[in-house]
Amino acid sequence: MKAPSSSTALVSELLVLREKVVGITDSIISTADGLLVASDSGSAEQESLAALCAAGVALGTRTAVHVGLGGLRESVIRAAGGHVVFASIGENALLAIVGDEGLDLAHLRRELPGTVDVLGKLLDGDAPN
Repeated sequence: MKAPSSSTALVSELLVLREKVVGITDSIISTADGLLVASDSGSAEQESLAALCAAGVALGTRTAVHVGLGGLRESVIRAAGGHVVFASIGENALLAIVGDEGLDLAHLRRELPGTVDVLGKLLDGDAPN
């Protein structure tokens, strides 16, 4: 992963996803080792979420490989108050999306591949600012 073309561009893409999908409350991008790259949230918990995202994706990836299902696309945590969705952005970055109880998971699953593709290009410096 090269230096991102623009942190502003990354946050803008997160905000576009939030506008498209009902129920998203926060989202962050982290490195695969859990360091915060960008966030559309003002929450003080961003750094912790970045670390948890790395751990969650690592566990999901190992589990999927262990049971013979191939590479991890996403991991969804459904809790009493909402959802957390983890997704890989290429080999070196991760996306965590927090949603309330009304998160439209079906719509998120439709939008996620395109968003991950754009974020990957931005992180690789291949997309225009």
